[in-house]
Amino acid sequence: MRVTQNMLSNQMLRNLSSNYGKLDQYLEQLHTGKKVRRPSDNPVVAMKGMGYRAEVSKIEQFKNNASEADNWFENTDEALDKMTKALHRIYDLAVQGSTGSYNEEDRINMMSEVKQLKEHVIDIANTSVGGKYIFNGRQTDQPPVNKDGSFNNLYNNDSVMIEVAPGTKLAVNAIPNRVFNADNNDLFSTIDRFITALENSDQAQINESIGDIQTHTDQVVNARADIGARMNRLELIIDRLDHQEVVAKKMMSDNEDVDYEEVITDLITQESILRASLAAGSRTIQPTLLDFLR
Repeated sequence: MRVTQNMLSNQMLRNLSSNYGKLDQYLEQLHTGKKVRRPSDNPVVAMKGMGYRAEVSKIEQFKNNASEADNWFENTDEALDKMTKALHRIYDLAVQGSTGSYNEEDRINMMSEVKQLKEHVIDIANTSVGGKYIFNGRQTDQPPVNKDGSFNNLYNNDSVMIEVAPGTKLAVNAIPNRVFNADNNDLFSTIDRFITALENSDQAQINESIGDIQTHTDQVVNARADIGARMNRLELIIDRLDHQEVVAKKMMSDNEDVDYEEVITDLITQESILRASLAAGSRTIQPTLLDFLR
């Protein structure tokens, strides 16, 4: 086959174009840090990347859910702690009131303090976080306790469930019935009976209130212990999610991110090849007819 000057020129241009294309590819990888710019560059890498990104996105969503669950637990634990302290104080007043060393005026003063403590416990029972009442089951848009201490739905046993891992849901609230109800007596009715007993200096009722208040205190402490156990489990789940996120991001990086040392080496090599191609082309493609006659 006869090789013409035009064929040499076209072949050289094709080779130069190919070299420039590879040079552009390495420069793009160096600038972006990614192996591919579009799915057509490497469909296999692109498809795997979509799967890895979906996995990372799913883990991040579970971490957000876990953060919300942790917020519920932290606020519930703090509220139950304050409620326990208030009930301890009411219990101390009941013990003091049961002794014969306090007169009627002393009991009236105790009654005033117990009334204030009752208001304080009502405020705690109506704790809301982000506009959601944490002690009213799934009816988070309604306060569980009215100002007079009556309940909207004391026997509400609904759990607020949050999915914190694939197939794993945690109840993040304290069940109202298990916090405010003991031996079929609600907490505020018990406090009201104690207030009435102090007002009337009813020694027998004051003595009875000691045991009732202690029972309610134990109920709140048990509810807090249950919240603490779920908090510990959530910490383990968050730790596992953190590990899964690290692994998923590493796999995504290994699939998509370039090896800078390798890319820089390939870039330098390609630059050398391009220079060599230009030098060879300048010798092969003669600019004038006189060059053939020399």
